[in-house]
Amino acid sequence: MKKSLLALAALCVSGLSTSALAVNCSSFPVWNNTAAYGGGTQVQEAGKGYRANWWSQGHSPASYSGQWQEWALLGNCDGAASSSSKSSVAPSSSSVPSSVVPSSRSSSSAAPSSSSITGGNCTSPQYAAGTNYAAGQLAQNAGSEYRCTVAGWCGSTAAWAYAPGTGAHWQQAWELVKSCGAASSSVLSSVVPSSISSSSVAPSSRSSIVSSASSVASLSSRSSSSVSGNNRVPGDAAALPKHALVGYWHNFDNGSGLIRLADVDASWDVIVIAFVDDAGNGAVDFRLDPALNKAQFIADVAAKRAQGKNIVLSYGGEKGTVTLNNSTNLANFVNSTAAIINEYGFDGVDIDLESGAGVIHGAPVISNMVSAIKQLNTMYPDLYVSMAPEHPYVQGGYVAYTGIWGAYLPMVDQLRNELDLLHVQLYNNGGLATPYAAQAYQAGTVDMMVASARMLIEGFPLANGTAGNFKGLRPDQVALGLPSGPRAAGSGQATTADINRAVDCLVKRGNCGSNSPLAAYAGFRGVMTWSINWDVKDGRIFSVPVGNHLKTLP
Repeated sequence: MKKSLLALAALCVSGLSTSALAVNCSSFPVWNNTAAYGGGTQVQEAGKGYRANWWSQGHSPASYSGQWQEWALLGNCDGAASSSSKSSVAPSSSSVPSSVVPSSRSSSSAAPSSSSITGGNCTSPQYAAGTNYAAGQLAQNAGSEYRCTVAGWCGSTAAWAYAPGTGAHWQQAWELVKSCGAASSSVLSSVVPSSISSSSVAPSSRSSIVSSASSVASLSSRSSSSVSGNNRVPGDAAALPKHALVGYWHNFDNGSGLIRLADVDASWDVIVIAFVDDAGNGAVDFRLDPALNKAQFIADVAAKRAQGKNIVLSYGGEKGTVTLNNSTNLANFVNSTAAIINEYGFDGVDIDLESGAGVIHGAPVISNMVSAIKQLNTMYPDLYVSMAPEHPYVQGGYVAYTGIWGAYLPMVDQLRNELDLLHVQLYNNGGLATPYAAQAYQAGTVDMMVASARMLIEGFPLANGTAGNFKGLRPDQVALGLPSGPRAAGSGQATTADINRAVDCLVKRGNCGSNSPLAAYAGFRGVMTWSINWDVKDGRIFSVPVGNHLKTLP
């Protein structure tokens, strides 16, 4: 189970600098190009102090402290005494690793003391969401004045997240300068929701933010109330039901029509938002269809998440591409994805790269995507990660292991610890060759669906045994991927009765056709479909029978 360290780092370990012009760096370590730094960590380099906005390694603070970059400049190191020390809302330093809470942060107060924040009238303009703030620019909000530290996030339209002093994650974009005359003790009241306490957090076994799991008492997991409802932060996915219904909501009208996210019915446990756009040089962008209202969409995302649904952003699609050819592309890809997650409140990402994205064996997009997901997972330790490749890219590795055939498998293998769900597309690509029969199984049949899942769970030989073997995934990481109806795909449709039979065969080892799994996989996760829009257009002919059946399974 992934743990919610981002909530701890973002909500409990945020620093408040008195001035970006002069800062006491006496307790800041000198930046080391081989060290990994978690978000909130403070370092010094070349006489200046910096704070990490998120995970960073090998990127010099002096060179990477601009807009959308890893480091925020705190100011010149002047060696002053405690007037520039950081207050903290975190538990005492004895219970939080030094890699998360720098030693200069005080643990004695949940809000800045009157001696550390200078009072006085403010002349800076009132903060307004969506304004193009530059790094260092001042704005006032909720009775206090703030300095922008990360320009891209300061100017976000998501006031609920980045409004200085009141947004859920304002410390990632702003630093407090002074009170504007009113008492400042209430400025941080929204930083730590009442449901989050030092006893509700537990370390993540695979987060590099925390180097010693034994030094944190107990962080909340996905199943805890601290990651449900309105307390959930971006990238903080909710627990999946044992058997889940996953669907793609598309941000364009391909004949099915556009629908509001709020109008997607409650049967869907994971709603995948299709798709991001390639903005060039590695960056990605999410451009909402002009017929939809952005503020309304963001509110709809928050409302669905408050219901315990996971809302996930997808890369790719039939015509979608990403640019991941070098380290610059990689950095831009990670940073722009993080900005989208933070602005819209998404729970994670889905990799749906098809032929246009150039996924072939040896292509740099594979290794760079692996690196990107690992970096994002470190920034958001509860990040939801799924994949939806076409079956030649996965089970196709049984026939050959070159070009596109099995090209996703190195990515799947290297991300198996981060991966929540793999739902291979069993449509638009014909039948499936498997180790279980001399002939390929026909698309849409019970045997084809069962055999496809067996290969992912039980593993299979590559290139007919000449290129090694693919090691299987856990059953809870696997789901079937099928069209929602006759108009959703060109081929590969299955009747809902046969889909339910295939699921029964995999979960209970009953109701099978000629192909049966080696065991009953009680944790088999469920079913994905393209698309929610077409399902609505066709009268919910997929979500009602399949969704209802999944709820009956043990």
